[in-house]
Amino acid sequence: MNKVLLTATIVALISCGKTDTTKTESDGIDEHAAHQASVTEDQAKPKSPKTAAMANIGPAHIHIEYSSPSVRGRTVWGGLVSYGEVWVTGAHKATSINFPSDVKIKGSIVLKGKYALFTIPNKEEWTIIINKNWDQHLADDYDQAEDVLRFKVKPSNLKKVQETLKYQVVPVEGNVGTISISWDQLKVSFDVEVV
Repeated sequence: MNKVLLTATIVALISCGKTDTTKTESDGIDEHAAHQASVTEDQAKPKSPKTAAMANIGPAHIHIEYSSPSVRGRTVWGGLVSYGEVWVTGAHKATSINFPSDVKIKGSIVLKGKYALFTIPNKEEWTIIINKNWDQHLADDYDQAEDVLRFKVKPSNLKKVQETLKYQVVPVEGNVGTISISWDQLKVSFDVEVV
């Protein structure tokens, strides 16, 4: 009885050890790849990637970090972005702006440092907000008491759709430059003077 059991075990082991000699090494790789979850282009790329805008205005390197959402066929103004509400002017975390020197914006001095940049979009006029708390999630942690500066700007229409939210820091002349925000069919901008 033990000999029969031993013989059956040996036959089973030999059978399991046999390989298909017609299969190549590349077949094994293809077979393995077929079991892996496929990643589509949409899944591989974040829908609102982190990015930055920067330039020197005079001697100061102005640096803005933000997440850049896309229109993707959606209604942006008055839809995805509500009118009359504080917006991070990006996605995910608050947009941050770093002034390595004191700057003057709309006649007010903003001391050097890193800040959050929020907006309150409306059809005819936007409010731009510079806030002390640069490290916050969306507008969830926003506290108006921490505002350093608030001022109004008028939006202008773009000639063509700007698919992804885009900030620009543009030197103009001497110590003066412009910061602009463009998305969908609108653009807002304001001047910055390094003092």
